[in-house]
Amino acid sequence: MKLQTKITLLFVVISTIGLVLLNASIFYFVSDFNFEDFFKRLEARVNLTAETNIHPDKESAAYKQVRLRYLEKLANEQEFIIKLDTAKKPSYSKAVNLPDEFYQNILTNKKARFTQQNHFYAGRLFNIQGEQYIVIVTANDPYGFKELAQLKRVLIIIFFIFILLTYIAGKIFSYYTLQPVRGIIKRVKNISANNLHMRLDEVKGKDEIAELVLTFNNMLTRLETAFETQNNFVSNASHELRTPLTIISGETQLLLKGNKVTDAGKESVQTILTEVEKLGHILASLLGLAQTGFDGKKQNWQKIRVDELVMGVADSVRKIDRESVIDIDFSTLPDDESLLYTEGNINLLQLAISNILLNACKYSSNRPVTVQVTAQDGRVIIKVSDKGIGIPQQEQQYIFEPFFRASNTGDFKGHGIGLPLTLNIIRLHKGSIGIRSEEQVGTEIQILLPAV
Repeated sequence: MKLQTKITLLFVVISTIGLVLLNASIFYFVSDFNFEDFFKRLEARVNLTAETNIHPDKESAAYKQVRLRYLEKLANEQEFIIKLDTAKKPSYSKAVNLPDEFYQNILTNKKARFTQQNHFYAGRLFNIQGEQYIVIVTANDPYGFKELAQLKRVLIIIFFIFILLTYIAGKIFSYYTLQPVRGIIKRVKNISANNLHMRLDEVKGKDEIAELVLTFNNMLTRLETAFETQNNFVSNASHELRTPLTIISGETQLLLKGNKVTDAGKESVQTILTEVEKLGHILASLLGLAQTGFDGKKQNWQKIRVDELVMGVADSVRKIDRESVIDIDFSTLPDDESLLYTEGNINLLQLAISNILLNACKYSSNRPVTVQVTAQDGRVIIKVSDKGIGIPQQEQQYIFEPFFRASNTGDFKGHGIGLPLTLNIIRLHKGSIGIRSEEQVGTEIQILLPAV
């Protein structure tokens, strides 16, 4: 999930929680206000009922006229007057079937309230002319509940509209917030091993974006220095080390051809020549390994047909190791030949594939090696299978490390450079290598290259 999406969702979640709390608070306080207002209206009627019905007098008639003229009749409004009889327990009779707690609250606190669904009850204790009375007024509040239902619908509609607006605002907010980061990503994508001198544009201010740009520029400076040092080393080593090796090899060959050494010494000179050639191969592999490690230039890259490349490499390996047996299996080739093309440096790919084929022939003691080419999911796949000594399970993770050799390869010559060099070349071509091996059964190596 992209950071912009995460910020938008977080923005929406926080806003949703805040809006839910706000709506709940609004609904609670409005409903509480409505109920409180309705109870006060009931309690006013309780007082008027007591004035007009318990020992009425002249003022009572005036109160009755005011009530009839100015107070509207509530829905299902009813009045109940209960005279207390202290000689009995309880001292009251239930004119309305309400919980005993309601009546006890009236006797204790002089008044009480009770709600049952949409039925509201208000009661009060009166002491008139030495006698005690409980006056209860009950009514329904349909309008209040309708207002609350309407308020609920409005709050729900506002909630969904607000969430939609919040999502849009979050999108806009996250877009402009991450705009500098997108600019950095775009510029970083244009930086490669060929142009490490490039730097990100400095950002004014002391925020995290400015710190990120500064940190990245400092890292580029360190990388540029390291790459230049490595490049200079590889260039100098290529010249300085090859020259003396060439001289030693030439002089040794002159010694052998000129009969300037005894027969006993010829064996030592031949050993020197052999070791110099080995050193030359090791040096060439090391330089190739170093170059593929830092050189990202697409020099001489071209479209390459992989099946033709494999056939050419197989012919070259047969010339190098004349006892090798290589079977090329084209039975899985796709009908569409365009799926077999990849882009790359043909010399480097020849080197990578030949390293794997030579290893397969060598470690299988020249038993048949099968090479298969196929295409799948936008990739060209080269499978090299042998029936050789295999690789110990616990050592397979190390075979692409320079100079590593498996514990069962003591009887075979090698330097542990071929596979690391091959891996670097395949990675340079944006491909990958997979391996499956079992001791004394054989090894299968798959090279996956992107099709173009």
